[in-house]
Amino acid sequence: MNENWDGDRDPLAALRAGRPGPYEDFVRSESRRFLAFFDRLGASRSESEDLVQETFLKLFRLAETSHAYRAEGRFLSFAFRVARNAWIDRRRRAAHRPAEASGGDDAETVFDRTAGAFEAPYERAETREESQLVQAAVGALPEGHRLVFELGVVEERPYAEISEILDIPVGTVKSRMHNAVRKVRAALEGGAEA
Repeated sequence: MNENWDGDRDPLAALRAGRPGPYEDFVRSESRRFLAFFDRLGASRSESEDLVQETFLKLFRLAETSHAYRAEGRFLSFAFRVARNAWIDRRRRAAHRPAEASGGDDAETVFDRTAGAFEAPYERAETREESQLVQAAVGALPEGHRLVFELGVVEERPYAEISEILDIPVGTVKSRMHNAVRKVRAALEGGAEA
């Protein structure tokens, strides 16, 4: 995936300058990354799609407001911060609504979608079961730990960038990552800490 969204290719700076091309390229190339980000945070498939659209819409609107965004490099970090805020806003809104009857989870997990397309049926079942265990272990983490885990392990972002995205000190990122990895490992090993 293209990670070079800084400098001359900054999508929001390009939009402000009347050049929509870099923003359109960004949306096309990074949609799946943001979709997977929300999927791994536990959103249903349709909710993930809504959150991706909401994130791109917020980014587009930020291009119009000069005070909200300054092109200083690291556009992808900024975009993940917007995505994280969209997730948090959605969770807050959901907490204030009465619980709705759900017809079940309509989301295929990222792990299920990517689990061995060419495996024998028994291998697929085993991989799916392992994937569900990992997803459950990560899903059981507190939200702050889950976000750090997602950005650090899955998105492979450096701690300094995670610190910037989540607006927390690097030491807190390290502590949360350590605790998240410990809890996921314990859950996968059948430990009591999960």
